[in-house]
Amino acid sequence: MRCTCYCTAASYDIPGLFQTLQRLGQAQLFRDVVHTQTKENDQTKEEIFYFSYGAIVCWGFTEEAEKDILKFLKPFEKDPLAKIELDEFTYVFGETVKIEEDEIFLHNKSTLTKLAISHGIAQSVKLSTFEELIQKTIEHTRTLPQQLVQRGKITLSRKEISQKMGEIFLERNFVNLHSEILDTPEFFWDYPELEPFYRRTAHYLDVSKRVEILNKRLNVVHELYEILSNETNHRHTNRLEMIIILLILIEVTLALLRDLFHII
Repeated sequence: MRCTCYCTAASYDIPGLFQTLQRLGQAQLFRDVVHTQTKENDQTKEEIFYFSYGAIVCWGFTEEAEKDILKFLKPFEKDPLAKIELDEFTYVFGETVKIEEDEIFLHNKSTLTKLAISHGIAQSVKLSTFEELIQKTIEHTRTLPQQLVQRGKITLSRKEISQKMGEIFLERNFVNLHSEILDTPEFFWDYPELEPFYRRTAHYLDVSKRVEILNKRLNVVHELYEILSNETNHRHTNRLEMIIILLILIEVTLALLRDLFHII
């Protein structure tokens, strides 16, 4: 059976989504996660977990059904992503909870067990959006340090430098403001017995190592920001120096004209 995770937006309107799903049928709220399910012969057939930070995890749906779910979500998206992030798994039932070669083994059909695992999967996919955002920033600004080494200055206008600084500042702040998403979810304060399932999932998906790498890349972006800031300050200082020199030259010229030719 399929288990898929999509990240489609920076966040979802969880209150509005929950109210709509309640009107359409059964919906539960686990802190900032909305849960819905379909049943067949009193058995849970399909389940969805909607995470406030713009990710959903679908259990047991067909690919076509998932496309319909994504269309339904559109009105509740805040800052939709240009490119939807996706991760796919299969799942079966076994004796213990584990993940091997993108196959999830569940020891029961409990919704809470699926939710614990879904937390890890959703965080991983959200992390992918951060990784891509920061990588693009690094790629777009990669030539700037080289220009400083080769030419001693950045071949951008002051306006272009200010725009680059603004882009880097916004992207770095976006990641920093959402970094708490990657912490252990508060859900496990209420269900500590489920936390090992979440941690196994996060370990399998290398969430901790990827967060560490992301922080290093953020440091690189911070350094690029400082380079641009220093270049702007340097240009501003040079401009002021040129104005001061020009004023001194004018003052000297006027003094010479006054003393030598008694013009003034």
